[in-house]
Amino acid sequence: MAVVNRTRDSFYDRGAYFAENAALDAVSAAVDNGADIVDIGGVPAGELTEEVSTREEIARVAGFVARVRKRHPGLAISVDTWRHEVAEAVCSAGADLVNDAWGGADPLTAAVAAEWRVGLVCTHVGAQAPRTDPKKVSYRDVTAEAIGKTVALAERAVALGVPRESVLIDPAHDFGKATAHSLEVTRRLGEMTATGWPVLVAVSNKDFIGETLDLPARERVLGTQATLAVCAWQGARVFRVHDVAEARTTLDRVAAIRHAGEAHRPGGMDDRTAATRH
Repeated sequence: MAVVNRTRDSFYDRGAYFAENAALDAVSAAVDNGADIVDIGGVPAGELTEEVSTREEIARVAGFVARVRKRHPGLAISVDTWRHEVAEAVCSAGADLVNDAWGGADPLTAAVAAEWRVGLVCTHVGAQAPRTDPKKVSYRDVTAEAIGKTVALAERAVALGVPRESVLIDPAHDFGKATAHSLEVTRRLGEMTATGWPVLVAVSNKDFIGETLDLPARERVLGTQATLAVCAWQGARVFRVHDVAEARTTLDRVAAIRHAGEAHRPGGMDDRTAATRH
């Protein structure tokens, strides 16, 4: 899942894709580099540097989704929003997935996904309100809480009518979490994948990587790839990234290592299939 943010102040691209044509070119480049899904955002995740109204967010993403759908008819299109009004507009424009990165802050968003029969990402953000950073957060067991919250949101979504096979859960690294919490859910991600719900991880260039390695955002690529490999080994299924080509190489290599042994068992995969399965 490639990230394309139509925002002025994204922590990573610093507004490089705010202009619609630049964003459209970024989608095409992501597809060429191996993205299966493109996640389009109209509001930065971090604390308020720019107020973005619902109307403005719709203006940034709805028409753009329609243009992406026309240019890439086979691409899975996701939109990162917590607002149900935005979800309605982008589903009408052709989106396939609503990435509710703020953990059901707007309970009507899941209902919109159900109405349109599109996918939904269910996340854990603790008690954080949208666009706020964690301050002195604590958990008795952050992984157990992330599992409990996301599974409950997933079951609610299915009850509302979202197709079960189209629901993902996401521990939401850095959202409502200090660095120690994000490291913990990474180390124990296998407990989350064991629930049976497909797990999405959004770790790309995030602060918990930067704080661990003492590196700024633009120098976290290697740390990101290491984190992706750990998550993939534990069974994560979708990987939200800025650097698509690097992530594709990392994930394909992990898949090849994980499944190489199957090629040598009776009825196992041949070497070519083992190297490409993921």
